[in-house]
Amino acid sequence: MTARTVVLTGASDGIGAAAARALTRAGDQVVVVGRSPAKTAALAAELGTEHLVADFARLDEVRGLASALLSTYPQIDVLANNAGAIFGATRTVTADGFEPTFQVNYLAPFLLTELLHDRLVASRATVINTSSVAGARFGRLDLDDLQSSRGYSATRAYGSSKLAQILHAKELDRRYGADGLAAVSFHPGGIASNFSTTDGSPWRFLYRSRLKNLVLNSTEQGADTLVWLAQTPPHEGWEPGGYYVKRRPGRVVSAVEDAGLAAGLWERSVGMLGLG
Repeated sequence: MTARTVVLTGASDGIGAAAARALTRAGDQVVVVGRSPAKTAALAAELGTEHLVADFARLDEVRGLASALLSTYPQIDVLANNAGAIFGATRTVTADGFEPTFQVNYLAPFLLTELLHDRLVASRATVINTSSVAGARFGRLDLDDLQSSRGYSATRAYGSSKLAQILHAKELDRRYGADGLAAVSFHPGGIASNFSTTDGSPWRFLYRSRLKNLVLNSTEQGADTLVWLAQTPPHEGWEPGGYYVKRRPGRVVSAVEDAGLAAGLWERSVGMLGLG
């Protein structure tokens, strides 16, 4: 049997690296995508697989990543949009002019998915978005202020970006599920990784603490649902458009069921990226 091709972003560390190891052991061809050239190359060498480097804070690098994937892989069976971050207490913008949490966690993965769209549909692929329970706890999407220009807080910006990822998966399913594209999102849990260690992060003290290994799950535990979704065919344990926690449907807020909000977010995203 030909190995499936799995494109895994945010794969050089944390749950991405753990998922890359598990999927490679299972026989998949994992394309390791990361921001750090050294870490990404090291993991690829460990696994004997290929790798690509892209910083999602730069949309030109996302476009370059998509071009490289399309020229190299005639089939993509799984796209795991796992790259993500939380930024500091002071609002900034990227070189592309977007608030960085919104861009890295949502807009860049949206762009990558759209640029790969035809290949994904032809491959009858699964798209997996790594979201978070923070989407329900802290997220509040305002279509007129998607970049948190009013009343910015790092926690709210992060939660809103994760809520957007859930809506992205639902809207992907609504638009293209009939074409064979399956999309889903999940929450990995609180993970003992290097996530949120940057200065200004509201959770940096926990993630920098030696206690994190006592109160947070391992990266392997966090990667478990991602690996399960990647390996399990849709409708055989999980439903496209869904949101999962520990391999089970997760609790969602009412905004997740707002079809108008999901469609509006999609249209605003297309406009921001000039994809129309």
